[in-house]
Amino acid sequence: MKFDPSIVQTRVQSPLGDMLLAATNKGLAGAWFTDQRHRPEALDFKNVPHAWPTQDSHPTLLEAARQLAEFFKGKRKAFDLPLDINGGTLFQQSVWRALLKIPYGKTTSYGSISRQIENPAAVRAVGAAVGRNPLSLIVPCHRVLGGDGSLTGYAGGLHRKTALLELEGVALQAGPDLLTNSRASSLAPSF
Repeated sequence: MKFDPSIVQTRVQSPLGDMLLAATNKGLAGAWFTDQRHRPEALDFKNVPHAWPTQDSHPTLLEAARQLAEFFKGKRKAFDLPLDINGGTLFQQSVWRALLKIPYGKTTSYGSISRQIENPAAVRAVGAAVGRNPLSLIVPCHRVLGGDGSLTGYAGGLHRKTALLELEGVALQAGPDLLTNSRASSLAPSF
C-alpha cells in the first residue's frame, strides 16, 4: 500500500484493544488494532525511523475516535467520516467500496462481493483485498463470511470478528441463512 505523505496517526483505546488511527489531508486512511496482521510498519515508532508523526489533535482523527466510541457503546450504526482509500490498488478500492455497502447487522460472502464488483472469478483476490482493508470496522470487513456462512479470517483476529458481529446483533450460526445481499444498501459514503 502507498500512503499519502501528509499522513499522521494517533492511538485510541477500544473495548477490543488499542487501535491506531491514521489520517491524511483527504480523510481517514487507517484504523488498525495494534496487534493485527497487515498493519503498516510506519505505525511502529520504536523500531522504524520513518514512522508517521503523531497528531492527536487532527480533526479527522478526533472525529474518528468519537465515532468509534459511539459504535462500541451501541449508539452508532454507520460512520460519517471522509475516507482516503487511495493507498490501495484500483481492485482493492473497488472491494473496499463494496464493503461499505454492507448494512450494520448484516453479512455477505466473498463470492457475493466478487459478483458485486463484476468479477465473479476473483473470489480469492477479493479475500486478499478484504484482508488488507486499512480501515477495520469503518470499512466493515468483519461482515464478510465464507460462502457457507462460516466465520472466516479477520486481520484483527477471529475473536474480534465474533465480538463485532455479536455487537451488531448477528446470530453466529453456520449456514447460508446468515448471508444477505450487500447490494441493497446505499448508505455508503462517496469518495
